[in-house]
Amino acid sequence: MIALSIVIINYNTFGLTCQCIDSVVEQTQNVRYEIIVVDNASRERDPQDFAARYPFIKLVKSEKNVGFAGGNNLGIAVAEGQYIVLLNSDTVLQNNAMHICLEYLRAHPRVAVVGPALFFDDGTRQHNCQRFPSIRYKLFELFRLQKFLPRRVGGKILQGYFFDHTEPVETDWIWGTCFMFEKKLLHELKDNKLAETFFMYGEDMQWCLEFKKLGYHIAYEPAARVLHLMGKSGGAKSDLIEKNAAIFMNMYYSPVERSVIRQLDRLLIP
Repeated sequence: MIALSIVIINYNTFGLTCQCIDSVVEQTQNVRYEIIVVDNASRERDPQDFAARYPFIKLVKSEKNVGFAGGNNLGIAVAEGQYIVLLNSDTVLQNNAMHICLEYLRAHPRVAVVGPALFFDDGTRQHNCQRFPSIRYKLFELFRLQKFLPRRVGGKILQGYFFDHTEPVETDWIWGTCFMFEKKLLHELKDNKLAETFFMYGEDMQWCLEFKKLGYHIAYEPAARVLHLMGKSGGAKSDLIEKNAAIFMNMYYSPVERSVIRQLDRLLIP
């Protein structure tokens, strides 16, 4: 039985996607897996080049660019593994990261999603373990309470809001850069698939919230390490990120919550 179906979206990133596939092959041991490459209507080169270079992969060719969520759902539709891994094409796996994450999920049945520690190519740690926007969290940020309360006094209060990203922790959401979950959980979601509200950016936050609404937890396992060449596969789209964050807030927050959080953001961001 296939344990892991690793879904990689390609959009004009042939070289990066090949590097990602190579890292999966080199750095994934003690687990049976399959690799699914979804080509999102790339113009760079013929997607059949993937099949020629890696005859063992499953290749899914989309006639149009359906975005990150849509592309991943195309890959999931042909997946045979018990667990799904959504893996950005601009990643390089390290230290058998997939096996570490898989063992974490198997040991924690109420955890729906787990993600590894992500690093820039200079070794700097990325903060891919996040909290949802909230009034309480924004107040902590605004007054920097985590810097003034001793751990023995404020640890229990602040521990759930601020992470050093070096210890395993349950969080609100993790980036979709490397996103592992059990496939059967999709049957508990609307339309039996990951939401496609967002074309790109914001979908990972929505997916995690939908799993949490079902009573599951989201986890970060820093023992697993993945290099993330951030922005190389999708580009930095700050305007789109802000737009999608506003859509997310409108979907899941009350008017009062949205108003207060916006006011606090104005104080936090000059």
